[in-house]
Amino acid sequence: QVQLVESGGGLVQPGGSLRLSCAASGFTLDGYAIGWFRQAPGKEREGVSCISSSDGATYYAYSVKGRFTISRDKTQNMVYLQMDSLKPEDTAVYYCAAVSAIFGCPSLTSAFGYWGQGAQVTVSS
Repeated sequence: QVQLVESGGGLVQPGGSLRLSCAASGFTLDGYAIGWFRQAPGKEREGVSCISSSDGATYYAYSVKGRFTISRDKTQNMVYLQMDSLKPEDTAVYYCAAVSAIFGCPSLTSAFGYWGQGAQVTVSS
């Protein structure tokens, strides 16, 4: 069955870096857009970044643009989120999610039907 597993979370100081990994199984990245989302305590889940299936186009939330980079390795069925210049406000549980989509990335979180279990990222000194 479709499964997404995140790894790479942890505790990092402000200004530091982390790389999250999302291992996909039960499907191939061809035909699926993959998104990264996050949810901080007491806040709604928000989209962070997404990579489209057809051309690998990438999309970022304004709050992370220039600091985060999404990438994928189709041969390994993996998607990554490189997070640099981390800030305390980046603290959240980060999720990867998949949606069957050839072109672009859906704007609605609810469009993504497959979700990982989440990885905690804490940015604190």
